[in-house]
Amino acid sequence: MPVAQYCLTAVDCRDPAALAGFYAALLGGEIKQDSEDWYDLYAPGGHRIAFQRAPDHRPPRWPSADGDSQQQLHLDLHVTDMAEAEALALSLGAAPLDLDDKDGRGFRVYADPAGHPFCLCRG
Repeated sequence: MPVAQYCLTAVDCRDPAALAGFYAALLGGEIKQDSEDWYDLYAPGGHRIAFQRAPDHRPPRWPSADGDSQQQLHLDLHVTDMAEAEALALSLGAAPLDLDDKDGRGFRVYADPAGHPFCLCRG
């Protein structure tokens, strides 16, 4: 029998309001501010992502060539139109990390404006 229930993913960043806005523009939903240091995005489908101020946040490197820094986590976002989703993500400040589409792998990797990796996945 489980002793815990999942409720959200919290993402550290320097500017939680801006990063919540980035993901709200990609996913839709409603942003609720708890404090200057914490914003929640209530996305469609009942999903919740929190954005927490971490003044000294350093984004992980993608990919880590020297083993010094590893990806801590990433979000997978299903999309129906990869070109449209990519154009929107880039216009909102995402940076491409790995757009290789060889062998029809079905996903592309980007960094959000705070440097966290996320994937657009054909859904």
